[in-house]
Amino acid sequence: MLNYIWAGLIVFSLVFALVADVGDLARDTYRNGEPLPVALDLPDGYDAEARRQPVTVRLDPTAYAQFYNTDVRPDSAYAATLIRTQEGEQIRFDADASLPEPLATIRDVTNPREEQLQGEVIDLADNGAALLAFEPVRFVKMNAISAAALDFAEVAAEIALGLIGVLALFLGLLKIAEEAGIVYALVKVFRPILKPLFPEVPDDHPALGMIALNMAANVFGLGNAATPFGIKAMEELQTLNTTEDTATNPMVMLLAMNTASVQLVPPVLLLALMGLQINQLIFAIWITTGLSLLIAIVAAKTFGRMRVYRRSDPNRPPDADAPDALSPTA
Repeated sequence: MLNYIWAGLIVFSLVFALVADVGDLARDTYRNGEPLPVALDLPDGYDAEARRQPVTVRLDPTAYAQFYNTDVRPDSAYAATLIRTQEGEQIRFDADASLPEPLATIRDVTNPREEQLQGEVIDLADNGAALLAFEPVRFVKMNAISAAALDFAEVAAEIALGLIGVLALFLGLLKIAEEAGIVYALVKVFRPILKPLFPEVPDDHPALGMIALNMAANVFGLGNAATPFGIKAMEELQTLNTTEDTATNPMVMLLAMNTASVQLVPPVLLLALMGLQINQLIFAIWITTGLSLLIAIVAAKTFGRMRVYRRSDPNRPPDADAPDALSPTA
């Protein structure tokens, strides 16, 4: 189901981006092919032999607003460099220049690495009047979505590879704990707490031990350790499931509790970011995570008792939906 949701979001974003980009092309937002009128002020004078010269680019706010059909008013002057190449003269704005839209977008699209807007100088007059021609800009949002998709795909691969070592470590420790009987000892210790929440799970089933380890890791802010324990707990609960494509009530309860777990110790990431200042949030973390856990348990229990959801329970009794089973007997 999540795959369909993600696919729908991606398709929707692409359609939205395409509509927006087509609108930009129809409005000619970036004035592709039309040079921008500017005034160049060379403090050291014009030197035809110099390859680089400092220059101040002056923009008339009124003319700029009319040219780009925008309400944005640019600064009156921007620091830049006049560069002479075999192709001609070019203006390169300083990297720290606070450019108005749509010049900022043109810079980001045409020169994302150096983050400097660059334009070709056309018809430089003796009084400094000139025209600047920028590279054409099209399909900005489509390109941005494509770039973001590739970037996050790389991030996802890095996260997945990083979790391999964590999963291997804790699953190995878990196997040792199983062989040593520690998991079964945990089952006996936490049975009074977990049994009311997971009544369908047998008393000595190893799933209860995995759930206890998962909850303990979450409580102490060990998110990386909680992940393999949660996966193993789901695998153990699946052994009690009569189907492969529908979650049982214990699986739903585990997912709800794992998502909204109480955290007595703040997550490691927050500790790394905030240091000792995390003490200012400790009580807020306890209260919010405690309330979220309570709401998650109540919600899972409530929905599990609803008839529409009880019908989809793989482990429901065969006559659970019969009228006599749903109404009290005399």
